[in-house]
Amino acid sequence: MFFSEQYYADPHPVLARSRSRAPVERITDPAGRAVWIVTGYAESRAALSDPRLRKRFTPPDEPPLFHVLNSDGADHTRLRKPLTRPFTARRVEALRPGVEALTDGLLAGLAGEVDLVADFALPLPFLVVCDLLGVPEADRADLRAWGAVLSAESHDAAQEAAELAMTDYFRGLVGAKRATPADDLLGALVGSGLDDRELVSTALLVLTAGYETTVNLISTGVLTLLRNPDELAALRADRSRLPGVVEEVLRFDGPLTTATPRYTSEPVRIGDVLIPERQVVLVALAAADRDPARFDRPNTFDPTRTGGHLAFGHGVHFCLGAQLARLEGEVAFTALLDHFPTWELASDDLAWQRSPLFRGLRSLPVRLER
Repeated sequence: MFFSEQYYADPHPVLARSRSRAPVERITDPAGRAVWIVTGYAESRAALSDPRLRKRFTPPDEPPLFHVLNSDGADHTRLRKPLTRPFTARRVEALRPGVEALTDGLLAGLAGEVDLVADFALPLPFLVVCDLLGVPEADRADLRAWGAVLSAESHDAAQEAAELAMTDYFRGLVGAKRATPADDLLGALVGSGLDDRELVSTALLVLTAGYETTVNLISTGVLTLLRNPDELAALRADRSRLPGVVEEVLRFDGPLTTATPRYTSEPVRIGDVLIPERQVVLVALAAADRDPARFDRPNTFDPTRTGGHLAFGHGVHFCLGAQLARLEGEVAFTALLDHFPTWELASDDLAWQRSPLFRGLRSLPVRLER
């Protein structure tokens, strides 16, 4: 059943049954709304690039939180353009030495039984994105605390307060960057023509999207390798396999179960199904990336297979941080292999996030031996 405890622990059987019934079907979301879920690879790819599937119904009066994610057409192009240059492959590769230094620093004090999420997979991308944005070190503990509240599964006054605090913080940081130009991403965005509200929502997007999914890539990737010891041994013996491992982790058990919601601006046919106007559409990336019509032996972890997964989306909303996530995954796995000749899962009792969107572990108890 969709959105049950079993689904959150492992959505793939439920998604596979849905796809076997039809690559597009109507279901009920956790809020009790009727939504359409797309599970076939071809149908998902088409849906992600269809301009009739929009992020908003009406023009925004105020830029909402994560505005670039919730925009369409010319507005989306305008908001996205200032972020494209900092995330080119060349500029991201230039970040590698800094990411490696942060990684080695985090791993230096680890040994024995650790929670790989709390002790490594979460702080690494958080620190990387703070460096990228130019967040002063003295402010990072507050941001981390607010982020933890926002990512909690409950929705209450504490989350509203954390959202307001984080928004106020970035409003102040934007003002500081305007007053004193800085050589960082937020400093560059200040000169891009975006107004202060758009800058704040963009900074919030970069912060949260810049680490939440990478946490899941690293921790789920380690778990997947532990559950596939032959592949882990092959990677230890031949590090040239690493890019393929990262891509296959993204396909096999990527950091998002579904893409962020879309809405039909008019009746839209996806596959053989005509979805009426003003309907919510969820593209199930996790299902598309295990579609046997696209991938041979889709439930087998095989780092030698070629690309084509949809873990980063497709079309105009393709993830801007894809190259950075790949780099962080490669650096993280390399450092873990270098520092620790032995990895062992410390418990089979694993807790997964109860999120319709994110696919990630709350914690990952492992034993790491030097």
